[in-house]
Amino acid sequence: MIFGMSVALFTTIHVIISLVAILAGFVVVFGMLQNRHSGLSAAIYLVLIALTSLTGYPIPPLGFDPPRIVGTISLVVIVMAAAALYVFRLNGVWRGIYVVTAVAALYFDCFVGVVQALAKVAALHALAPTQSSPGFAVAQIVALAIFVFLGYFGLKRFHPGAV
Repeated sequence: MIFGMSVALFTTIHVIISLVAILAGFVVVFGMLQNRHSGLSAAIYLVLIALTSLTGYPIPPLGFDPPRIVGTISLVVIVMAAAALYVFRLNGVWRGIYVVTAVAALYFDCFVGVVQALAKVAALHALAPTQSSPGFAVAQIVALAIFVFLGYFGLKRFHPGAV
């Protein structure tokens, strides 16, 4: 039991939050690529992506394992994104910090999503049966390349308040 729920129910809620966070993250990132900023979308994304990391901690097996390490790094990055947006209002260097951290947080969630998909979706598992298999490496390198691309163009194009 986790917070009065079965592990299965809590895990399902965690996965739903994560998928919605990924969707919200892509809305925010694609907004950056179009030099658009929605305070509401950003707030929803930051809350959901933080909830994704936070709800991952109580899911068994317990211990400070790779998923929790990624979750911890993600939370640090999310705090930086929130500070850049709400404390420093994207001024100066904080615009770039916001872009990089918002994209990085989305990448971390997608990284874990790829790991889970390769482990639990039979057709994908056949392509990458272990995390040391070439299929796993290729999937993660492709994901990383996509997010480096999004971050780079986000930095180039996102200038809120610029005419």
